[in-house]
Amino acid sequence: MNSPKVDDQITDLIRPAVELAKAVDADALLVMVEGAMNWKLLKKNVGKQKVVLAADSDDELDGAQAAGFDTVVVNLPEAPIYEKLTQALVESVAEEILESGAKVVAVFSAFEPGKIDSLSLLRLDERLGRLTARDLRKLETQVPLETLKLVVDLAVDIGREGREGNSVGTLFIVGDHRSVLEHSRPGGFDPVKGYQRNQRTLHDPHVREGIKEVAMLDGAFLVSADGTVVAGCQILDTGGADYTLSKGLGARHHAAAAISKKTKSIAVAVSESNGTVRLFQNGEVVLRIEPFRRAMTVKEIEPEPPPET
Repeated sequence: MNSPKVDDQITDLIRPAVELAKAVDADALLVMVEGAMNWKLLKKNVGKQKVVLAADSDDELDGAQAAGFDTVVVNLPEAPIYEKLTQALVESVAEEILESGAKVVAVFSAFEPGKIDSLSLLRLDERLGRLTARDLRKLETQVPLETLKLVVDLAVDIGREGREGNSVGTLFIVGDHRSVLEHSRPGGFDPVKGYQRNQRTLHDPHVREGIKEVAMLDGAFLVSADGTVVAGCQILDTGGADYTLSKGLGARHHAAAAISKKTKSIAVAVSESNGTVRLFQNGEVVLRIEPFRRAMTVKEIEPEPPPET
């Protein structure tokens, strides 16, 4: 049972937010959830208005989907509210809940923790968003979309968050793992060696967190088409591949280009210097994701300057 105080928040601010959304023809109402909320009462107050609920954890959204709401988890408990709002919008675009360029009325807690007290009108920049499923479908690859998105989202997290306050660069090679293994060798300590297959699947959030912890180690992570991390800290044989990269990209990106040229894999490289994530296929950069504060923005690939001769 929710307290009268929680219910009062819904009636006092959600209703005006819905009216504002109607007045400005907003695409959705975004509610940043902090603590308990009466989903039934919320549903009654929003009527037919599209609503996205965002929170720092799944627990805070328990029962929301069953009540008919779209939900996203931002997992930024210590971040200021503008970062949480940005990440919520990013996740909504990435999950194709909202379209890029959507107009959104956001309701959130700005002054008193746990109390909804503010609303804002936001417009998503047309380039705002993580790499979406739509972007990935453009790639002609045998790697399942679900696996590719798992790896790319993990790379985006690593590029955005780093580890213990430090920037982290890393490399994932996805798909065609048997051919990739023929062009690689162990670089020393392999953090996934000795684990059962079900303990190495990126579908498990605990495994993804574990990979973040060791992402700074030298070498590449090889990922099979079903999302299993086959090997870590692999040194790639990049000799003999015919590819061209722009000046300024380092050894990690050259290895990514070469292995994607030699095999049918997709290479996903995270730049240590700025967190940029690049996807390589057939020796070329096919998609690039740039940092956006603590979130990310997808950028169209523009021709990069040819290397100096």
